[in-house]
Amino acid sequence: MVGLVFLTFVVISLLTNIMGPIIPDIIRDFHVSLSAAGFLVFSFFIAYGITSIPSGLLVESFGEKPVMILSLAAAVAGALSFALSPSYWVAVVSLFIIGAGMAMLQVAINPLLRAAGGEEHFAFNEVLAQLLFGVASFLSPLIYSSMVLRLGDHRTTDGNLTRLLRRLTPPSLPWVSVYWILAVFALSMLVVVGFSKFPRVQPIEGERPGTWQIYRGLLTRPVVWFYFYAIFSYVGCEQGTANWLSQFLSQYHGYDPHTTGAQAVSWFWGLMTLGCLAGVVLLKLFDSRRLVMVAAGGALVALSFALFGGARVSLAAFPAIGLCCSVMWPIVISLALNSVSEHHGSFTGILATGITGGAILTVVIGRIGDAAGLRAGLSLLYINFSFIFCVGLRARPLINNATLQITRAEAPTIV
Repeated sequence: MVGLVFLTFVVISLLTNIMGPIIPDIIRDFHVSLSAAGFLVFSFFIAYGITSIPSGLLVESFGEKPVMILSLAAAVAGALSFALSPSYWVAVVSLFIIGAGMAMLQVAINPLLRAAGGEEHFAFNEVLAQLLFGVASFLSPLIYSSMVLRLGDHRTTDGNLTRLLRRLTPPSLPWVSVYWILAVFALSMLVVVGFSKFPRVQPIEGERPGTWQIYRGLLTRPVVWFYFYAIFSYVGCEQGTANWLSQFLSQYHGYDPHTTGAQAVSWFWGLMTLGCLAGVVLLKLFDSRRLVMVAAGGALVALSFALFGGARVSLAAFPAIGLCCSVMWPIVISLALNSVSEHHGSFTGILATGITGGAILTVVIGRIGDAAGLRAGLSLLYINFSFIFCVGLRARPLINNATLQITRAEAPTIV
């Protein structure tokens, strides 16, 4: 069951992080503006904001397995609808459906991971799950690049899969083939989940979603809004960078989005994954508030090189932003939950709606990009990275992260 949850994280990552590489294709092949391309990301992430809290109530009422089956069925339907009828408006609807499915999956699998793996191993399993999520994020753009190159080059010897996808995909839109592959992944997971036996999950105290009265009470507290906007800012920075960097490199430096652009997106997620591993060690050595300030400061410096540096500098600086972002999410989440003494399940639901930052900021970047250029649009991220820096300054958690400290009495004597 733990393996099933890990595999689910991989599928979520593949479906979520394919949008960054395909945005240049959507702009070119569907002849849409930057704002319209950003609206596709909006339709995906706004689904998180709309369905996260209701998904918690569904899990509470029906259990994890029915909700996972429903969410994977939505992912299959969304991917197939676009693969069968690739157009801009079908993409908007299909991405919303896929986003709703991914939100339901996220809500269902975390309590399941705690129950299946044991509470004493939950923290370790969460870190391992995030590592697998990052590895899949690294692979997703590479799958896209490989399929586009294979379908676009008729000189290569076709395998069975390539021949099949070539028949199913419009010749002028080879990148649509990725959605056939994603549909197969989601359908395979649907079958596996359907035949799996699930453990009984009993929510621990504070994990239940809570009543609407609890939500209303939390929303009157300034600390809740502070951390909601911190999550809003972080996801906006992460998705704003990942989804626009390939278009930026193509528009300003002439890099091919099918190869160099896709590889840059892949390395953005790859370095974020490596940063998570480093963060596990750093959080045992330093106060998390200081660490998030260093990370946000580094992101601001990397963003400056990415937007205003030369071609090679920009190509290296965009993935470096991913490295800096790697520790922001776990630190902000932990500071948030450690800043309130009760109703952590409900508070988590409110924080999850902050994922809409990935929807809203991506559209705003595109709209500014249409009016004043994509460089100006991406400059909006300075504000949001600066807010995350302020989290380190203003956070007052009830419990600080445990660090390794060697006192003078504990220090070994060197003879």
